[in-house]
Amino acid sequence: MSTVKDKYNVITLCGSIKFKNEFMKVQEELTLDGNIVFIPNFFNNLKGEINKETKKMLDEMHRQKIDMSNEVYVINCGGYIGESTKSEIEYAKANGKMISYLEDIS
Repeated sequence: MSTVKDKYNVITLCGSIKFKNEFMKVQEELTLDGNIVFIPNFFNNLKGEINKETKKMLDEMHRQKIDMSNEVYVINCGGYIGESTKSEIEYAKANGKMISYLEDIS
C-alpha cells in the first residue's frame, strides 16, 4: 500500500525572505508539477521584533520541514545566499537531501 510520502515529492523552499515574489512563483510552479511544497512561515522581516527563543523555534520549525522533505530548493536570486540559507543547505546535505537552485550556482 502506497503512502502519500511515496506518491508526492516533498520540497522545502529556502532563501532570503526578501524574495517573497519568487517564493510564491516557485511554490505555485512546483505544486502544479505535483509536489508538496513547504515555505517559510512568513515573509515579514521580524529581526528586531522577535526574541532569541522565538528565532530558535522558527529555525527549528524550518529544519523540521527539511527533515520531512525529499529535497531543498534554494531561491538564490542574483546568486544571493545568506548565512541562514547556507546553514539550511548544510543541514539538508548532512541529512542526505537533494539540493536544487533557482539560479545556477557555478
